[in-house]
Amino acid sequence: MNENTNSTQQPRTSTAATGTTAGTAGAPRTVLVTGGTGKTGWRVAERLTALGHTARIGSRTAPVPFDWEDDTTWDAALDGVTAAYLAYYPDLAFPGAVETVDAFARHAAKAGVRQLVLLSGRGEEAAQAAEQAVAAAGTGWTVVRCAWFSQNFSEAFFLEPVLSGELALPVGAAVEPFVDADDIADVAVAALTEDGHDGEVYELTGPRLLSFVDVAAELSAATGREIRFTAVSVEEYRAVLATVGLPGEFADLFTMILDGRNAHLADGVRRALGRPARDFADYARATAASGVWNV
Repeated sequence: MNENTNSTQQPRTSTAATGTTAGTAGAPRTVLVTGGTGKTGWRVAERLTALGHTARIGSRTAPVPFDWEDDTTWDAALDGVTAAYLAYYPDLAFPGAVETVDAFARHAAKAGVRQLVLLSGRGEEAAQAAEQAVAAAGTGWTVVRCAWFSQNFSEAFFLEPVLSGELALPVGAAVEPFVDADDIADVAVAALTEDGHDGEVYELTGPRLLSFVDVAAELSAATGREIRFTAVSVEEYRAVLATVGLPGEFADLFTMILDGRNAHLADGVRRALGRPARDFADYARATAASGVWNV
């Protein structure tokens, strides 16, 4: 439950400067950024533009429309593109995602795309199948396999619970090494524009394991007001999702991903960028200062 949950939200409140990346940047490229209005997508596009590349936003409402489920949009979106950032909506764990990503990756290879960077999720078997499909498509490739995003609490449907003062989620005592979307974007842009990242699987986490009780405490400290965590059942949470128009399957992802399989740290940020991952507390303080959690 990462990039594309409530992906149309894209407040320009990036809480970290673009990081310094390792490697050697090549000539300007035209890069298709699917999910270009999502939490990492707009950050990737912004960084590409700042580096002198052309970022083509891949969305249904873009000037050149792109729709994962409509392959008649793919040729125009890929015209002149040399690299692409793949952020599948709604999630790689959803039925049909692997087949769609596989078909698109092979289509991109035939269109002359030389590098694909896939946004993937930790602990999801379907996501790993999508990774294998991209690796077999016939282009250069990099996988950016991510923990849960810190920005889920400020740019997605966790925002309203934070504003209300209560995070009611079906997670119990599970812990997660939340990763900052700015770190993800920095790694993705490095892989899209520099040598030395082909064939790499970068598993990205933050530097600490946090329970949702810990998260509530960090958010409380950053905002200066009490934010509580309350455990609810999957059924109760599925009903909440229905009220905000999100698929009930997202509730099942809680039990699948937060069953302990991801309760460990990884060094993907440091391997890709040569610097440590950003801590959740730093994200919380900077985001609080932006005013997005003001009530």
